[in-house]
Amino acid sequence: MQKPEPQDRAYFSVKLFSHPNQKITALAIMPELPEVETTRRGIAPYIEGQTIKQVIIRQPKLRWPVPELLGQILTGASIRSVSRRAKYLLFNTDRGTLLLHLGMSGSLRIMSPAQTAGKHDHIDFIFEDDTVLRFNDQRRFGAVLWTTAPASDHQLLKDLGPEPLLADFDGDLLYSLSRHRKMPVKSFIMDSHIVVGVGNIYANEALFMAGIQPSRQAGRISLQRYQKLADSIRIILEHAIRQGGTTLRNFVNEKGKPGYFKQQLSVYGRAGLPCIYCRQPLTEIRLANRSTVFCSDCQR
Repeated sequence: MQKPEPQDRAYFSVKLFSHPNQKITALAIMPELPEVETTRRGIAPYIEGQTIKQVIIRQPKLRWPVPELLGQILTGASIRSVSRRAKYLLFNTDRGTLLLHLGMSGSLRIMSPAQTAGKHDHIDFIFEDDTVLRFNDQRRFGAVLWTTAPASDHQLLKDLGPEPLLADFDGDLLYSLSRHRKMPVKSFIMDSHIVVGVGNIYANEALFMAGIQPSRQAGRISLQRYQKLADSIRIILEHAIRQGGTTLRNFVNEKGKPGYFKQQLSVYGRAGLPCIYCRQPLTEIRLANRSTVFCSDCQR
């Protein structure tokens, strides 16, 4: 694939709606599956097929220590592909796989080698054409790990549930796994052992689309309603990916500033506002210490 020019913004065809320095309370704090997938699609054309010339590690103390010899291991390695499992980015090389998690505040950007690194720019991956992939993580909850074994066998990935955008995820699966479970259905679909990548924002939105009350016991929901919920999860996530996620960064940006883009949300962040269907005020409760917004009329 030909590498796009930095001025090409075809990937980012969503509408800017606020200044980068403005606080936005209705956006996700932690990058979720659509943000991670958007990141993958944004950076892959710049680095797939390229060889790593140098790795600069400025801060090795992330959620887990960055492997001590990572720079030595990756120097000269070729990036075969960039894939995703749950919220982990997988940089598949001819020597093994680099696993990267964005944590609470992480981001990846394609940078010019002349761009000075900032305080929270912890790792640079420099390629032979001088493209720089820079990992920034203010809170340092992200992770950069290495494995030479199959990535699917890694302890962080091996017990994860199915990807919600693939064929092995459907309502039949949700129904069978939910039997005899008393936990709220929202907590159930946010469990990464059940299905990966359904974070708080998207769980709120999918349950609203499916017409299911978030606090209902998972084991008391019918197969038919789970089939609708599985479809809703897929639709919501695919739409969010098309829109660039709820906290999209500009991946090619010399100033290295995040750009925030509008995401069409029906319930999340809209507590007290009218339901888009029945116009009744939306209700907000706490489930598992997470904000949960729903319509008491439309969701049963």
